[in-house]
Amino acid sequence: MIQRQSYMNVADNSGAKRVRVIGIPYAPRKYATLGDVVTVTVKDALPDGNAKKGKIYRAVVVRTAKEVRRPDGSYIKFDDNACVLLNQYGEPLGTRVLGPIAREVRNRGFTKIASLAPEVV
Repeated sequence: MIQRQSYMNVADNSGAKRVRVIGIPYAPRKYATLGDVVTVTVKDALPDGNAKKGKIYRAVVVRTAKEVRRPDGSYIKFDDNACVLLNQYGEPLGTRVLGPIAREVRNRGFTKIASLAPEVV
């Protein structure tokens, strides 16, 4: 569960390393889970990357440390909270996705992110 003021790692090569959630625009609840779009601000970034420190982006949550129940009764959880930054058209800002992502992200319509990821769990 990701809520406002949560920090997340960035799982792409856009240049941002760490972001902070400042809003959950499309969710009718106070927290976001796998596949939800959140509004983030970049807190730590590489100096030569596309994403700059202090900028605001939309991002999709691809990993959460809190377990998420799947329809078949199993649970999925990861070691960290991570997201992939999106541009204004809803496409990934980076050209690579690092680490595994959850199947829920692909089911939510982010097939481009799923195809860039090395593993979909």
